[in-house]
Amino acid sequence: MHKLTPGAVLLALLLSACSRQPGSTTTTTSPLATGQASQADANAVVATVGGRAISRAELEQQMRPRLIGLENQRYETLREGLDQMIADELYAQEAKARGITVDELQQQEVLDRLGVPSEEQIQQVYEENKEDLEDQPLDNVRPQIVTFLRQQQQAERQEEFVAELKKKHATTISLRPPVVDVSDGGREARGNPHAPVTIIEFSDYECPFCKRVVPTINQVLATYGDKVRFVYRDYPLSFHQHARPAAEAARCAQAQGKFWEYHDKLFASSDLSADKLKALAGEVGLDQAKFEECLRTKPFAAAIDKDFADASAAGVSGTPAFFINGRFLSGAQPFEKFKEMIDDELGRTQG
Repeated sequence: MHKLTPGAVLLALLLSACSRQPGSTTTTTSPLATGQASQADANAVVATVGGRAISRAELEQQMRPRLIGLENQRYETLREGLDQMIADELYAQEAKARGITVDELQQQEVLDRLGVPSEEQIQQVYEENKEDLEDQPLDNVRPQIVTFLRQQQQAERQEEFVAELKKKHATTISLRPPVVDVSDGGREARGNPHAPVTIIEFSDYECPFCKRVVPTINQVLATYGDKVRFVYRDYPLSFHQHARPAAEAARCAQAQGKFWEYHDKLFASSDLSADKLKALAGEVGLDQAKFEECLRTKPFAAAIDKDFADASAAGVSGTPAFFINGRFLSGAQPFEKFKEMIDDELGRTQG
């Protein structure tokens, strides 16, 4: 989908997750994503309150979600700069090899190859952005849309050309993203158990953003097939009344070999009441008596608590939260964000 307004895209990213309420913390500890302090530094006292000492390790654990976010921002900034430096150097080497200037190379390989946006493309962008354009007539905004489509074409062609140059002029990238050590918790997975990319999601069945991202996950699995393995772990938020019972119900369905069928039904349902949880069990063919006994005795409570604790220790503070080979991705992100990370990981494993 095309979007003309960066502000709208930014707002969508900021409002793409259900967040844990302030003050909801965990004392579980685990290694930091990158740059972990030495043991001496971790034990260093950073404040005292009465007779109570607060260590650096406690402080870092408390602020872990934000620290991981900062590490990711730092990496993205460095990677953006590195990609630009690589592109500049590739252009310089190719221009020299052809005996022309960089500007001439850009003209020949990028600008001269751009087409004229079709009326269909213009109309599509207009329809998708009518609200942002305040329902102005198409003729009033046609020049801006044409400019937008030309810029999009140029960016796509430039990306293609840089990829071609990387193959011609041997290019390697040693910069590595921050990675968080997160296990699958022994949960069932979709996809190839030996896939080079594992996606672990911490999610909440009542979170609207978790529901919103389901089609994207299905698109990822359909697109990458055996290259991706997907694991669902529970992170029921305390202020979602039905999230915890739904998580317990899904694990009860797992006990009868129907986890994914029940999981899909939960996300497709707008009703997660106790009666509905029982009705869904019938829809997927569960033994009703065993299912209801499982709901009553809650044998999977400790496992769900473990999921929640592991997520919190990894820096999760809202849902949905994803770890793609340990790389943190927060919120109901579009397919393109998943693709960017997955393609990068596949490039590393295949390189």
